[in-house]
Amino acid sequence: MTKKVALVTGASSGIGEATARELHRRGFTVYGAARRADRLQRLTGDGIRAVAMDVTDDDSMRSGIAEILADSGRIDVLVNNAGYGSYGALEDVDIDEGRRQFEVNVFGAIRLAQLVLPHMRERRSGTIVNITSMGGKLHTPLGGWYHGTKFALEALSDCLRLEVTPFGIDVVVIEPGGIATEWGGIAAEHLEETSGGGAYKAQAAAIAASLRSEANANRNSPPSVIADAIGRAVTAKRPRTRYAVGFGAKPLIAARVLLSDRQFDTVISRATGLPRE
Repeated sequence: MTKKVALVTGASSGIGEATARELHRRGFTVYGAARRADRLQRLTGDGIRAVAMDVTDDDSMRSGIAEILADSGRIDVLVNNAGYGSYGALEDVDIDEGRRQFEVNVFGAIRLAQLVLPHMRERRSGTIVNITSMGGKLHTPLGGWYHGTKFALEALSDCLRLEVTPFGIDVVVIEPGGIATEWGGIAAEHLEETSGGGAYKAQAAAIAASLRSEANANRNSPPSVIADAIGRAVTAKRPRTRYAVGFGAKPLIAARVLLSDRQFDTVISRATGLPRE
C-alpha cells in the first residue's frame, strides 16, 4: 500500500518539528519545510525529507510542491504551521511589518492550499490543517496584528471547509493554547523593539514580562500535545473541525464566549499585569 504523504511547514522547530516527527511515527512519508533546508538536519537524520520553502515567495512554494509531487506523486496532508507573532502597539507597528505578518501567517497558508487542492480534488481525498491559536478566538493587548492573522485564518478555514467538502477533502483548525516553544521570547523581543520606548512602554513591559513569565512557561504544554492532536485529526475517518489543545485553550475560549467584551478586557488586563489609570 502506498504511504500517505504529508507536508508540514515551519518544521525546523517547535510545533512543526514535533508534528513532522509524529506523522512520520504514524507511517506517513513526511516532508518538512522551512526557509532554510539546513535547519532541518535533525529531521532528515530520522528519515523525514527536507524541503526549502519560503511561504512569502510564490516561486518557492510552487517549486516545493512540484518537488514533492515529482518525488512521491501525491500530497495527502498539508499542515500550515509556519508563522510568527508580531507584537507591538498598533500605533507603533510599521505598516509594512503588518503586511508581512499577514503574508506569513495567512497568505502563505492559503496559497499552499491553492497549490495542493487540485491534486487532492483529483484523488477526492485529503486534509488541510491550519494552525491558528486560541488567539484566533480572543484578544490580548499589543498583539493586534498577530490576532488579526489568526482571526482571519479561522474564517478562511471555515469558508474553505464548506467549499471542499463535496470533493472529499477535510479542513481542520488547530487552536493551540500556551505551548513551550521559543515563540513567546521572540514575540517579547519584537514587542520591546517596537513599543518599549514610547507612549506604550508601560504596557509593553507588562506584556513582555507575561510572555517571558517563568510561571507561564512551567504551565505551558509541550509541542507534542499539538502534534498528537494533528496526528489524530489526519488519521480520523471524520475529524473534528476544530481542536483546542494546550494550556489554557479551552477555558479561555469558553470565557470569551461567556463574558461581555468589557468583562473579558478586565480579565485579560489583570492576567497580563497591565498598568491601570
